[in-house]
Amino acid sequence: MTSISAVARRVSCIAVALALPNVASAQTSAATSSLPTPRALKEAYAKGTRSPDGRPGARYWQNHGRYTITLTTSPPNRNVSGTEQIVYVNNSPDTLARLAMRIIANIHKPGAYRETNANPDYLTSGVHIDRFTVNGQPATWNAENGFTVQGVTLPAPLMPHDSVRLGVDWHYDMSKESGREGAIDSTTFFLAYAYPRVSVYDDVNGWDRAPFNERLEFYSDFNDYDVTVKVPANFVVWGTGTLRNASDVLQPEILKRYQTSLTSPTTIRVATIDDMRARRVTAQQPVNAWHFTATNVPDAAFATSDHYVWDASSVSVADGRPRVSTQAAYNDTASDYRNVARYAAHALDWLSREWPGVPYPYEKTTVVEGPAGMEYPMMANDESYADTLFSRFVAEHEIAHSYFPFYMGIDETRYPFMDEGMTTATEYLLNVTNMGKAKADSFFRAFRVVGWVEDRSAESDEPIITPKSTGDNGYGKPALGYLALKELLGDARYRKALHQYMDEWHGKHPLPWDYFNTFNRATGENLDWFWRSWFFEPNYIDIGISGVTTSGSGSTVTLANIGGMPAPVDLVVRYADGTSETLHQTPAIWRTDLRRATVTIASSKKPQSIQLEHGIWMDTDQKNDRWSATHP
Repeated sequence: MTSISAVARRVSCIAVALALPNVASAQTSAATSSLPTPRALKEAYAKGTRSPDGRPGARYWQNHGRYTITLTTSPPNRNVSGTEQIVYVNNSPDTLARLAMRIIANIHKPGAYRETNANPDYLTSGVHIDRFTVNGQPATWNAENGFTVQGVTLPAPLMPHDSVRLGVDWHYDMSKESGREGAIDSTTFFLAYAYPRVSVYDDVNGWDRAPFNERLEFYSDFNDYDVTVKVPANFVVWGTGTLRNASDVLQPEILKRYQTSLTSPTTIRVATIDDMRARRVTAQQPVNAWHFTATNVPDAAFATSDHYVWDASSVSVADGRPRVSTQAAYNDTASDYRNVARYAAHALDWLSREWPGVPYPYEKTTVVEGPAGMEYPMMANDESYADTLFSRFVAEHEIAHSYFPFYMGIDETRYPFMDEGMTTATEYLLNVTNMGKAKADSFFRAFRVVGWVEDRSAESDEPIITPKSTGDNGYGKPALGYLALKELLGDARYRKALHQYMDEWHGKHPLPWDYFNTFNRATGENLDWFWRSWFFEPNYIDIGISGVTTSGSGSTVTLANIGGMPAPVDLVVRYADGTSETLHQTPAIWRTDLRRATVTIASSKKPQSIQLEHGIWMDTDQKNDRWSATHP
């Protein structure tokens, strides 16, 4: 999720050292991990649903839903009505007498749990359940609290490895104040969280009953979606999944352009503002039913407008695979958006081939101009900016979320750093490609690190692993940690471990310990010292020079890790003869002693001064970063 301020905090970083560390003394099995581990996770190890070495256990399971949904809306009337059938499959070994249902649009209801005040235009009467059936029979929707998480008692318990068929009819009004969803303008709606859904029931925490709020993000099962969105003529619909009936809802010329765009390496103007004004785009019937399908995705979102223009292109993300469609929908006045379809194609190509280096897992992506800077499977709701470069940052960041959390099924609500931190790191690597390292570094320091470095509050140093901790703990701090790890391991070993984690856990629900322990196993190295220092302790970055000794054969610099985070550092050595050199140190220098390290300067020349430079790993106290022979 992004707001202007959040986007500004969410660029990521580059790691350049490729040297492999000496791991001969660290060949310890991940099964002997010393990391603090929740009791519920230990119980999952005992039950065999997860393994202490980071793998899904032999008895791992997760539940699944098949959603058939029809949504109907007619802007500027803000009413949205829906009907759905959910086939919910209980793959767990547990008998479920009740289901936890998520009604996220109830965040707009007066009295709903929120962490900020709500303006009148944000509030609505909430979601109204008009009909509820279980296996085709009328049932009682006996809500617990009427807000974003509601418990429903089943007429008969859902047994292990059985399924239940739920039918729900509902309606609600879109809020006038658009955020992650709502009315972007009077005839442009973003339909996210528009349907009741079964909450996650998992092997560690059971039912996810955390109330929705707009600071935290989401946790969803991987489901199949068959969605029809009914809107009046002249409204285009964009959404998650494959548009199955383009020939039914588009006029012939627009259909031809759309079909051409699916294999075009250049941007096609599928629908221009003149086309929209002249009503040359959609089929001219009272209501058009736009039909989308998607399989094994954690959510589905849609947008509709009668005046947004429509661009589309495509990109190859892997040899032998169909090209991926990249689309943009926006106000014609948003000049920055005229390149967004092309930016999306570039991002998918880079993400698929570089970092994380896994082919984009979906058939399309669509970026819609809106106020949220928010990601959904195959969809994004992104701001327009006067600075085109910043628009690109936002779009590419949201697209990078396709991997974390969507491909990986992360619990964003409890552990935002697994999602935003990794995406921030990935985005920065992409920015280095787009604009060069110097400018990307400057951007990252300004928007990801400075706020944390300058914040002396107790909250700023709370451990990253703290559940539901966002802000710096969600974005900049973990991004620095992931990239310090990349420095420590080098690109080849980091890539190998990352791919092993992604191969084993995509389409599932990994926890932080699964990530940590998989990396331990994949690298053959017990990295608990690193995980503990970066993620489990209230540390920060403060590295200083505590002493320098010289002899005829060289010099030794003693470094103190005052803040406790094992970060990289450069020593810029200037000699008495006027020459200088830079000695780059990876986090490996802290492996045996997190508080003290020595660096040997092999030159027999006498150092005149030594300066520490930290790059993106900004130091909180620079007064101890310099040594001088004249003022040691």
